[in-house]
Amino acid sequence: MTTIQRAPLPQGHSNGAEPHPWWANAVVYQVYPRSFQDSNGDGYGDLPGLISRLDYLAELGVDVIWLSPVYVSPQEDNGYDIADYQDIDPMFGTLADMDALIAAAHARGIKIVMDLVANHTSDEHAWFQASRAGDADYADFYWWQPAREGKVPGTPGAEPNDWGSLFGGPAWTWDPQRQAYYLHLFSPKQPDLNWENPRVREAIYKMMNWWMDRGVDGFRMDVITLISKRLDDAGRLPGTPGSTIEALPAGDDGYSSAIPFSADGPRLEEFLAQMRREVFAGRDGFLTIGEAIGVDSARAGQITDPARGELDMLFLFDHTGIDQGGPAGKFSLVPWKVSDLRGVFERYERDTAERGWPSLYFCNHDQPRVVSRWGDDSTPQLRARSAKALALLLHLHRGTPFIYQGEELGMTNAGYTSLVQYRDVESVNLYGQLVRDAGVVSHEEMMRGLAAMSRDNARTPMQWDDSPFAGFTSPGGVAPWIDVNDNHVELNARAQVDDPDSVFSFYRRLIELRHTEPVVALGDWRVVDPDTEVYAFTRRLGRAGLLVVVNLSGQRVQLPAASAALIDRPDPERVLIANDAPDDVVAALRAGRLEPWSALAYRI
Repeated sequence: MTTIQRAPLPQGHSNGAEPHPWWANAVVYQVYPRSFQDSNGDGYGDLPGLISRLDYLAELGVDVIWLSPVYVSPQEDNGYDIADYQDIDPMFGTLADMDALIAAAHARGIKIVMDLVANHTSDEHAWFQASRAGDADYADFYWWQPAREGKVPGTPGAEPNDWGSLFGGPAWTWDPQRQAYYLHLFSPKQPDLNWENPRVREAIYKMMNWWMDRGVDGFRMDVITLISKRLDDAGRLPGTPGSTIEALPAGDDGYSSAIPFSADGPRLEEFLAQMRREVFAGRDGFLTIGEAIGVDSARAGQITDPARGELDMLFLFDHTGIDQGGPAGKFSLVPWKVSDLRGVFERYERDTAERGWPSLYFCNHDQPRVVSRWGDDSTPQLRARSAKALALLLHLHRGTPFIYQGEELGMTNAGYTSLVQYRDVESVNLYGQLVRDAGVVSHEEMMRGLAAMSRDNARTPMQWDDSPFAGFTSPGGVAPWIDVNDNHVELNARAQVDDPDSVFSFYRRLIELRHTEPVVALGDWRVVDPDTEVYAFTRRLGRAGLLVVVNLSGQRVQLPAASAALIDRPDPERVLIANDAPDDVVAALRAGRLEPWSALAYRI
């Protein structure tokens, strides 16, 4: 285990708070527990397995673990359908195991942030069971609507409006027990909570306080910007009978989008501010992160302004859509340019420059592996080189970097070729809707889209070593719940941890720089050479300055003029970090060129 002496943060701008929040120079690591480490040979990762790997995370140097859901769940959506907020699913262990994880992580100086799904529950949650039974205390915990007049309940066209679920099919399901439809923006197994009901909010805040009192350090809140739905003056949802608000026109699949009426709704800020008061007032050392569907960078700057008391940071989606567009949504791939990516981050940095704070991510449990998506995984050498380039690019921005498990190794997409290999409810359902039902895309096009963009690409088991199941579970045990990537034989943690030139070691150095170089944590961000396909920017704090230059291509390119002008007499001693040796960096700079996938940070 390594110990890095952190540099104190000088006066300077973070998110606008004084003093700086503790997370101003922190790095967060996301653990998707079912795919991280299996301790008992059942094929699923668990909490004891995570505890056994904490020294690995301490060696990497991360400050926070964001733990994907481990609550009791029927696992329709891999735990994002919660049946009991205050217990651990036996798949992952027990509450005692959770307490042990918190204690063991804290002993290593690592905080624990839990994933929290508060927009919806499982349909097996006690609240929903009471609501469908008509229990007066829970009758309005969810969104219930009668069938359309003159239509047969449970048949197409009887739904209260034509909203489509994000996972395919209608966003309404008929419940024979309640004799009404309930709203679910995701799976029918994930009914949306009615945050207009103050009793719902009270129950959520009570549960959050229970976890905070137990020792967790905050929450990453799944799809939290969907909790406030737009209603007409009579409290009716758009497009429902009698509503004065019309739904959007239906698409080729027969459904209209609910997102314009659900994302960043009229009471979102009220609900978030109330949550801050009821759960976090009087507490120190916590972190709140919101997944922000339908929110742009300007709104993110407002919601994360500490003066407003809402959330500390948000996950935005603008950059994750630059390579998507077409009848299959994210599974329809389109060409992208470096200027597209840079433009998104430029807006985000600009809109949080004075108040608020950016979160920085390329990967998570919902996104494909970035080295396969925007890098080059065609050979081991190019995979490692492009993984380092993408890492340097992200981690040298202003904001809080998030690493998804295996990203620090350069893990790649799964390489699946058959639909039966996929486990993700979104992938399987949308294949059925778009290929079999609506016929808007071909089987071949959808399979290409799944191979590139399915969430399962991020969910293959963590590659610890070159053994048959990659060290995720014992070779003689039950096969992992999802297939291991075949390239684990050469791409694994054991091969990288002690290799000073590995992707792992490069990530460790980037984390160290955020801890020890205040300009990396707090420096102002400015784009350089905006009219080129080279991604370059400066970071400045007081007299300290950095020029960051990244060639996100497999071609040798010319060093842009504005970047070249900032480099006075190239000197290897001024190379802070690069994916080439300092002398090689300087030779290229003197020649006015950037090698394929070249990435560097240079003191100016």
